[in-house]
Amino acid sequence: MTLRILVVSANPVVRAGLAVLLGACPDLDVTATAAADPRHALTETRRTAPDLVLLDGLPEALPRLTALAPVVHLAHAPAEGAGFAGRQLVHGRFEVADLLRAIRDAATAHTGAGSTVTNILRFRNSTSRVQRFGLSAREVEVMDLIASGMTNQRIAATCSISEKTVKNHINRIFAKLHSTTRGEAIASWLGTRTAS
Repeated sequence: MTLRILVVSANPVVRAGLAVLLGACPDLDVTATAAADPRHALTETRRTAPDLVLLDGLPEALPRLTALAPVVHLAHAPAEGAGFAGRQLVHGRFEVADLLRAIRDAATAHTGAGSTVTNILRFRNSTSRVQRFGLSAREVEVMDLIASGMTNQRIAATCSISEKTVKNHINRIFAKLHSTTRGEAIASWLGTRTAS
């Protein structure tokens, strides 16, 4: 199986170098690259639905990216990834073999039998869900975070919006998904809701 990877870095030379390096491996395919801007990284992650995001820097984007796909984070110091429940490599402290192993291990960990709601989300066709329910880009982001188990307070912090705005988004989402509870909305979003 070929792993589809999105490479995110502010440095175009780093992006190109990683794309060439990973592209030389028969089991890895760099499907897209993105500048290290949170909005662009999230947009490209949703657009390409990669099996894994290779993120160079940008620790503030980790919570939102990890809600969409497994992430291997290349950091400049260990403190950048504090609280990151994923794989992190610190620049200057790893070899190519370590990078490739981290990518394969992270992808394997997220495709095993113990897949979580977040991982189920990643394997669904988000484009068809958006078309079916008519959610805006922000509503998709909020719904993905709801399905990953985040509270309204955490969603507000992750999206840099107020809790009142989160509640407004949730009310619109619930209306579009014909749901009255978080559980019903998640089941509709994942396509696991049964007719009542």
